[in-house]
Amino acid sequence: MGSSDKAASDDVPEKAATPTYKGDSDGAIGELQEENTYAYDDSRKLGITGAVFLILNKMIGTGIFSTPSGIFAATGSVGISLFLWVIGGILTFCGLSVWLEYGLAIPLSGGEKNYLERVYRHPKYLATCVLASQMILLGFSSGNSLAFGRYILYAAGNELKDTYRGRGIGVACVTFAVVLHAVAPKWGVRLFNVLGVFKVVILLFIVFAGFAALAGHRLVDNPHNFDDAFVINRGDGWGQGGAYQYSNALLNIVYSYKGWENANYVLGEIKDPRRTLTIAAPLAVGGVTILYILANIAYFAAIPKADLATSDVIVAGVFFRNVFGDSAAARSLPVFVALSNLGNVLAVSFAHARLNQELGKEGLLPFSRLWGSNKPFNSPSAALFLHWIVTVIILLAPPPGPAYNFIVSLYTYPGAWINSFVAAGLIYLHYNKKENWKSGWYTYLPIIVLFLLANLFLIIVPFIPPDGDWNSDGYPYYVFPVVGVAVLLLGAFYWFLWTKFWPKVRGHKIVSERIIDEQGVEVIRYRKVKTT
Repeated sequence: MGSSDKAASDDVPEKAATPTYKGDSDGAIGELQEENTYAYDDSRKLGITGAVFLILNKMIGTGIFSTPSGIFAATGSVGISLFLWVIGGILTFCGLSVWLEYGLAIPLSGGEKNYLERVYRHPKYLATCVLASQMILLGFSSGNSLAFGRYILYAAGNELKDTYRGRGIGVACVTFAVVLHAVAPKWGVRLFNVLGVFKVVILLFIVFAGFAALAGHRLVDNPHNFDDAFVINRGDGWGQGGAYQYSNALLNIVYSYKGWENANYVLGEIKDPRRTLTIAAPLAVGGVTILYILANIAYFAAIPKADLATSDVIVAGVFFRNVFGDSAAARSLPVFVALSNLGNVLAVSFAHARLNQELGKEGLLPFSRLWGSNKPFNSPSAALFLHWIVTVIILLAPPPGPAYNFIVSLYTYPGAWINSFVAAGLIYLHYNKKENWKSGWYTYLPIIVLFLLANLFLIIVPFIPPDGDWNSDGYPYYVFPVVGVAVLLLGAFYWFLWTKFWPKVRGHKIVSERIIDEQGVEVIRYRKVKTT
């Protein structure tokens, strides 16, 4: 990836006649037009293999090494837990179909930002501000950083529970990632590419070790987890069931599958998007779904139910102990999981810092010049610092306890709102003939409706009181949905200040224009135009 980044800065884009979307008077994405723009030669773009690895590298993160404990604790059933992972794969395919239709109709990098702007053109810029609020304030690396700290402590033979020692190591992890990207950005990219291999190798290792455990090669008694697999078991603080617990479990699964939409964010850099994405995306999602189900079978083959329900974020560490023992060599295995966590922190901080920087360049944020700057190290240092602040706050704010599940739910929950609006928008585009909607991919209505209903379930159910103690996790059950909605509403409030209040006070208006940037990519820029 380092070499391709260099090519991006050295190559001169060639001028070519290509279809491009131009902004209308409202700043939304309008109809397809044929006009001269700048595009890189196809030899510079990603093919099928590159697109598969792009999606795989983002999808396979720390979730599969950490969330299965919380999912089983919520359901209390081996069979139901595995069934939820299958449902997660089905919903991912549904979302993938929706994103493919949008992406092939709007062949621009940027993902759902473009899709929301295309559908929700009025009020002007509202969808953009709401999405920006979610991306900046909830685009953190806290879950990966916490998992890194917990696995390092576990490998060192320290406590299994969530404490501020592990969170302190997590702060050191994200600090290292941010400083490396700021001071030596090329080395940051190289390191997360190398560490990206670790998580794939570790996942495959767990799958094959699971086959060995099923054959009896383990150092604990047979947990008999597959006997009466759909029986709901209960223990101290786990297996309570209920709609709230199931929605939390599904949010954890959605988090683990997240990344399937990654190719849509760089759609402008993909060769022959229709052919490439329709082959690469299903291959990547299908492969990950199979690996995730096999990894969960491996956990169930070696970890007794009570241990699995209480292992929290270090479920993979407990699996290694039960299969390979408690020797120093066996304890080194969780270090590789920690390294994969570090790789994810590096990847997420890299991506979100550039997103923050791009929002600054667009002129969308307060102090836009600061966030869009490359000073002083020719890297997005200010945008990296913004990502660091948000990550550390979310990492340290929750009380000791099951903080990982809270962080995962907070990260995933607002995305259900965005997905719902995107899916509802596609239904509108299908049935409103005035929109003249055309795409190289068609998503059938039942698929859109299933995706929409699943996300509405994830939006509504977390507000329903759970059975038992409302504060069993150390905080009220409604904290993460309330915070998630508040962040989206904050985006709406900022939209009011940015487009209504300050323009009226200062005598200007906000206009948008699409331009070709220095790398030959079509981007949007917002600027203030005096009206008085």
